[in-house]
Amino acid sequence: MMSVIRVRQLKILVDKKQIVLEKVAKKLHITQDDIISYQLEKKSIDARNKNSIYYVYDLLVEVNDEGKIPNYVFGKDVFRAVPEKYVFPNTKLAKDKKIVIVGSGPSGMFCAYLLAEAGYKVLVVEQGQKMEERINSVEKFFETNELNVLSNVQFGEGGAGTFSDGKLNTLVKDKFHRGKKVFEIFVKNGAPEEIMYEQKPHIGTDIMRKVIINMREEMKKMGVNFTYNTKMTDINIENNKIVGIVVNDEEIIPCDILVLAIGHSARDTFEMLYEKNISMKSKNFAIGVRVEHPQEMINQSQYGKYAKLLPPASYKLTYNSSSNRAVYSFCMCPGGFVVNASSEEGRIVVNGMSNYDRGEANANSAIVVSVSKEDFGEGVLAGMQFQRQLEEKAFKLGNGLVPTQLYKDFVANKVSISYGSFAKVGMGKSSFSNLRELFPESINEALMEAIPYFDTKIKGFARGDTIMSGVESRTSSPVMILRNELGEANVEGLYPCGEGCGYAGGITTSAMDGVKIAELIAQKEN
Repeated sequence: MMSVIRVRQLKILVDKKQIVLEKVAKKLHITQDDIISYQLEKKSIDARNKNSIYYVYDLLVEVNDEGKIPNYVFGKDVFRAVPEKYVFPNTKLAKDKKIVIVGSGPSGMFCAYLLAEAGYKVLVVEQGQKMEERINSVEKFFETNELNVLSNVQFGEGGAGTFSDGKLNTLVKDKFHRGKKVFEIFVKNGAPEEIMYEQKPHIGTDIMRKVIINMREEMKKMGVNFTYNTKMTDINIENNKIVGIVVNDEEIIPCDILVLAIGHSARDTFEMLYEKNISMKSKNFAIGVRVEHPQEMINQSQYGKYAKLLPPASYKLTYNSSSNRAVYSFCMCPGGFVVNASSEEGRIVVNGMSNYDRGEANANSAIVVSVSKEDFGEGVLAGMQFQRQLEEKAFKLGNGLVPTQLYKDFVANKVSISYGSFAKVGMGKSSFSNLRELFPESINEALMEAIPYFDTKIKGFARGDTIMSGVESRTSSPVMILRNELGEANVEGLYPCGEGCGYAGGITTSAMDGVKIAELIAQKEN
């Protein structure tokens, strides 16, 4: 009888990947002719031994007769497949309710998408521009340093993740298969199919932009309305219920449900919500620099003799400093750019970005140090103000450009005067500065402890001509807007959502939180 069998941890040398069918048949103790087809469920790289690097596959294997597989074969790595399918819950909320979603990043877009699929009419309000116009504004900023504070690398259709590497990996458990639903929607709208099985999937900024446009057009067909260049400047509350929002300081948009998908850089919105007594608290985050190395060096360190057979290598590094601070790599971008990701006048913040092919000469990653209330104070918005202060210092250090320094000069506490054996790969203008003047000395000391340690993991990481740029200050939201088990804040009908409100970290988890909030809204009792 035909059956589908799940096979896990099938290891094949990277230069022998054509023998997958042979290895599957051997693992199941059947012939290749007994296998009808197989489908990749997961693909990763095991590079722990540089002399023998493996692809590791999880597969769904369709066999024509399960009875031919000996019973002793079944165990932790071979078992009968159980369908993994996302199911949207039965709806309870009346379909005529007015639903407004503020923000068109991953959480807002996917919340709107799922609600529209369930038959609800949704309005998405975005302070920035639609993608086609936003790209022009961002490219103009990179060239001229003229910032559009409402539409930039942080704000606009698609959210901050659009101008990143488009990384989709996540470590959260997903028993409801929300992540699979997110990936299916991405693929339907133009993302590469391998995101369904790659252990570290990514789309790349170039493809992500097209995917967002396709999603918008698909959602419009489902009845979703979008308004751009429309900034929420106030919320209207009556009898502790949300009744509407004010946009651009003048127009009132009534609503019964308001989803806050505002992103981690919505600082003026955080201030407005705080003044409205919306329950929120400060949260810890991390600050640091973005470092660049030759991608070829990273490939060689990670893959050795197999470097030319494998895609551009990534890394993940952690260290605990002598002052008990966590230091770690964040948002690593193989073959990418360091970008000026500023969104406020007189302030500088950097981020990383890669195209789908990850084809640029340098690898870059944030190397960040944990900070807490001991660093920024007790106030709800104290962390946000701490970020602003660092970004203002970075702006002054670089005379309005991204401050940049070689690692050897960071250690020597002096301004760099030129690059070493490789140059910066960036978007946005930069100038040599002394980044030691940017941070409290405890942060500098943690960085100077961690980077030599990271060199023991990746050869050359602490090379003197490592390029450092600052400041990396928006690793996550500095606040959490509190919500109950039904997803609502302390005002009925108000739903905090995504990374900006403290419930996600990255594209995939933000999108998944958008899906979760859509479910909770649809299940709201009339």
